[in-house]
Amino acid sequence: MSATVTPFLMFQGRAEEAMQRYLSLFPDGRIVKLVRRPTTGAQAVGAILLAKFTIGGQTILCSDSDVQHAFTFTPSSSLFVDFDSESELVRVLDALGVGGVLLMELDNYGFSRKFAWLNDEFGVSWQLNLP
Repeated sequence: MSATVTPFLMFQGRAEEAMQRYLSLFPDGRIVKLVRRPTTGAQAVGAILLAKFTIGGQTILCSDSDVQHAFTFTPSSSLFVDFDSESELVRVLDALGVGGVLLMELDNYGFSRKFAWLNDEFGVSWQLNLP
C-alpha cells in the first residue's frame, strides 16, 4: 500500500493570510500550488480553493471554506516544531503569539529544554520545542 498523509487546515476566509505568515517564519517555506476560487458565482471571489505549501520540510494543504461552520481548530491537533536554537524558537513564538493565545508559557517542563504551546490568531495550534 502506498499512501501520503498531509495536514489540512481549513480556514474561513483567512487561508492566504495565515499561509503567508507561516511562510515568513520558516526560511525554507514555499508555495507549491495555489488555486483560487472562480471569479464568478456565489462563492468568495479569489478565496483559496486549495493551496499546498511547505514549511520546515512539512507539506501542508489549506483552503477557505465556503460554508460557515460552528467549529474551528482545536489544540488537540497541532503543528509540532523542533528548533535548533532558543533564539529561533522565541522568534517564531513571538510572531505566532501576535493576536494568539498562549496555552503553555515558554519553560522547561522536563521533557525538553524549552517548550511553548499556543494558538495563533488564526486558531491553529503550535507546539514549539527545543529538545
